Amino acid sequence: MTSIDTERFRDALLDERRRVEHALATLRDEHRGSLDDEVEEIGASDNHLAETATATLGREIDYTLGENSGHVLAAIDAALKRIDEGTYGTCVSCGQQIRYERLEATPWASLCIDCKRKAEG
Repeated sequence: MTSIDTERFRDALLDERRRVEHALATLRDEHRGSLDDEVEEIGASDNHLAETATATLGREIDYTLGENSGHVLAAIDAALKRIDEGTYGTCVSCGQQIRYERLEATPWASLCIDCKRKAEG
């Protein structure tokens, strides 16, 4: 079993956590009011149906991004916990080592590629 530089991955995970938190804060700052408030402002214009649809779509995309970011934050926290517990880099399903390349691409990965494929299939 190859030794993993967990401190390097801890730093990468913390950097990614800060990046995701910043992105979430930016989304919140851009949408301080409710969608109803935004639609009410648009209603006064001549193209209000198209603009309302655009605002609604934009808000839905932002909600989806926010939800996905929440999942990524939870996965990052779980990976940091695995580093603290000494189990980072080990598949939580089968117990095999997660390939280094997979951890490089997705440092919060908890499953080896085979178990990930089974989970998605």
